[in-house]
Order: sequence, then structure tokens, then C-alpha cells
Amino acid sequence: MVYSGVFVLLLGLAFFAFYRCAENMRSVRRNSDDITRAVQAGEVWRRDVREATAPVQYSAAEQTLRIQRGGREVSYRFTDTQIFRRTGADAPWTVLLAKVQHSEMQTDRRAHVTAWRWDLELQTKQKNVRVKPVFTFVAAPPQP
Repeated sequence: MVYSGVFVLLLGLAFFAFYRCAENMRSVRRNSDDITRAVQAGEVWRRDVREATAPVQYSAAEQTLRIQRGGREVSYRFTDTQIFRRTGADAPWTVLLAKVQHSEMQTDRRAHVTAWRWDLELQTKQKNVRVKPVFTFVAAPPQP
């Protein structure tokens, strides 16, 4: 009887540890997927800024960034929880990045160049996180 009780106790502890590890693994996978999506979106934004053929324009009221690339205009817009991108005046807005807590695009004046900085914070499911998912991307358009 005692051996059965010890066996059931150990088996219960083993199942608890297994499910706890499995939940932590899913959380790490979700976080790494979010980081990958944010970095990919940042690289798309940096490429658009670097390939600008006219000065980049930002409208704080609309939270929209307009980048002229050759004969077309690429636009970025932040709404409540999403970053949208449009690759033409008549093109539809597509979701570039979802689950966004905060997004701010602004000029970053340097000694000989005016760069653009994009500060981005992703939403988290947990209230108390050890590391906030905050990213900063910097890009400089070509100088005339």
C-alpha cells in the first residue's frame, strides 16, 4: 500500500513537471515567433526608408509615414494594435505586424544626416514580464 502511494505521488509530480515544461516551451515558441515577425517587419521598413527617392513625410495626426520609392508611394500606418503597409496610392492596406502595443516613427537628427527611428513595443499576454518586447529600428534615406 505504501509503495503504491509513493508511486502515485511520484507519477503525479512527474506529470505536473511535464505539463509545466510543455507550457513554458509553448510560451518561448510564441515569444520567438513574435520577435521574428517584428524583426522582419523592421527590415522591410528599413529597406523602404533606405530606398526613398524623396524626403520621407510623417503625419502625426494620422500616424502615417509616407515614403516615395521611384514612381510609387509606400505608406505605413499604426492603428490600435496593428501596423499596416500600403505599396501604392490605390493599393489596399495590408497588415504588416499585429499585436502591437505602441509604435512611434520619428526623425533622428544626426551630425550630417537625418535618420528615421521606429520604436515598437509588442503586446504581451502576461502582466509581469521579465523582458519587454521593445524594438528600435533606425534607417537613413539617401542624401541628395
